[in-house]
Amino acid sequence: MQLIDDLHAEHDLIEQVLGSLRAFVTARLAGGGDTADGARFLAFFRHYAGTFHHDKEEAVLFRALVERAELPAERGPIPALTGEHHRMGGLLDGLAELLDSPLATEADRLRLQELAVAYTRSLWQHIDAENSVMFPESQERLRRFHVMDLPSRPMTDTEQAAREAGLDLVLRYPPEHDAEVHRGDGCIACPSYGKTCDGLEMEWWTDLEWEEVWERSDGD
Repeated sequence: MQLIDDLHAEHDLIEQVLGSLRAFVTARLAGGGDTADGARFLAFFRHYAGTFHHDKEEAVLFRALVERAELPAERGPIPALTGEHHRMGGLLDGLAELLDSPLATEADRLRLQELAVAYTRSLWQHIDAENSVMFPESQERLRRFHVMDLPSRPMTDTEQAAREAGLDLVLRYPPEHDAEVHRGDGCIACPSYGKTCDGLEMEWWTDLEWEEVWERSDGD
């Protein structure tokens, strides 16, 4: 499905720019980095990752799952992932006040580091959950309802400019790796797992799907 292929490709770039953001923050805390680049990072995550990428997920993919694949809108993966978008938007709003500030106090420096770690780790884990669970399951469940493709849309000039800024920032600030962030496949990778969502199997599987699993287990 072209839409999901596009979302995967967008994730690849977002992941790189997240690592660049961490490198930028490290440079700022060491007295380096160009403060003007703070606004460019903010534009990338707001306009490319946000109004372009997240909007396509919510307005196209998630909507199709509810309206055409008869999946619940009020519980499970869809509201959990949408809620994550909003929560991470709040973290980004906090970062916006500090990314291009002079960091005059130690409290500002600590707050910038804390928010950058929280935002990047949340979004990395969110991407893992979508790549490994949401996207493949969405494609399969839509296929069952004979939905083989979904519309995408071109970027606006603002979104395109944000994407180009992201590509440049990756070159200016080679992505930093966070060895402490928990990453992986499956629902367990999702920040919402066990909090606002009990996992795809519990939330989406039908009685027939569970029966098939039990039958295979008995056969083993």
